Amino acid sequence: MRKLRILLSAAVVATTLASSMFLASRNDNADAAVAAVTWNEDFNGAAGTGVDTSRWNFDTGGGGFGNQELQYYNSGTSNVAMDGQGHLVITARKGSGGHNDCWNGTCQFTSGRIQTAGKFTQQYGHVEARIQVPNGSGLWPAFWMLGGGNWPTDGEIDIMEIVGRDPNRLFGTLHGPGYSGGSSFGGTLVAGSPWYNAFHNYAVDWSPNLIVWTVDGQEYFRATPDSLRAAKGNVNWVFDHSFFIILNLAIGGNFGQGNPAGLPAESKMLIDYVHVNGSTSTTTPPPATTGNALKSNLNGRCIDIPGGTATDGARLQMWDCNGSGAQKWSANSDGTLRALGKCMDPAGGALTNGTPIQLVTCNGNPVQRFTLSGAGDLVNVSANKCIDIKDNNGANGAQLQLWDCAGTANQKWTKA
Repeated sequence: MRKLRILLSAAVVATTLASSMFLASRNDNADAAVAAVTWNEDFNGAAGTGVDTSRWNFDTGGGGFGNQELQYYNSGTSNVAMDGQGHLVITARKGSGGHNDCWNGTCQFTSGRIQTAGKFTQQYGHVEARIQVPNGSGLWPAFWMLGGGNWPTDGEIDIMEIVGRDPNRLFGTLHGPGYSGGSSFGGTLVAGSPWYNAFHNYAVDWSPNLIVWTVDGQEYFRATPDSLRAAKGNVNWVFDHSFFIILNLAIGGNFGQGNPAGLPAESKMLIDYVHVNGSTSTTTPPPATTGNALKSNLNGRCIDIPGGTATDGARLQMWDCNGSGAQKWSANSDGTLRALGKCMDPAGGALTNGTPIQLVTCNGNPVQRFTLSGAGDLVNVSANKCIDIKDNNGANGAQLQLWDCAGTANQKWTKA
């Protein structure tokens, strides 16, 4: 959500997922998810049960929330309640609900907005929710975070926004001083079918000087202070303090727009869970330097293509760092790591412990996406497992595999 968002920012980077969307898996998390869970909600209460008010607050009223939204946000269980099937349901309903004090007169809809200000905040980590958004032009579901009550100075991180008038497009966005509202900074992912067709895992991995947006484990946008300033000029990165979580279903407004009059009597946003993991690092992530080798903390050797030959299926190995093209890995915008024109790949597309790591022609399969975390873990995003030197072998020729992230030296990497 954002205030006074009227136009899409020119700084929004679009990505297209050309084929049909792959469905969410509860294990498809990016790098920060390897840390301990610090807060979670699984919404397993009985049907009609409200949220735990020791953990959640209600935002209420019909003042438009800076966006000329059309709903009145209620407290209690009238619009926000569990369904008895493991979901929290935020229901938008046509009608005033007895409220005649919206910004434009008699309220046209009621809905719900909950947040954790004063009850849970966190700086850095993996923040994820599994959500099925509703279908309908004029709807504006959102999962987001605010850094305080002084907007936009305190910052805003929009983890997921989808507007019903454009149901195949997912938005992930930052707002701050000098880049808010219609001038925000973010990315979009256009899918081959509407996001409302299924549950999806929407997440950010947030560390010092880096925020990465993923859906179902697929990275589609990342932001750093440098990329923000390249797009917006001399502005401040304001994402280095604690933020709180917000879930809501808005109607209409400057960004939602659409055709609210054509909505059904009820529209439901289903939230399966909200999980927050701690950060894997409290320091700045590895700097983006001219170095592009991946050097092991175990043996000081580099990930290498045997013989410098780009053969499909070549098993990657550890070798003395030598600056050759066989050790120069580039991180591409699609999340792949490439050397000699081909991609790092888990053999056979497998995502289990012990899967060998190989070189293969880049093919767009999401299993070829890797990310280097701030803690130095080289994580396969789809598997949520780390690149591991097999058997802690310190010698030249040591093989690589996927394995559960354990924080050990044979799973730690730096750019060199």
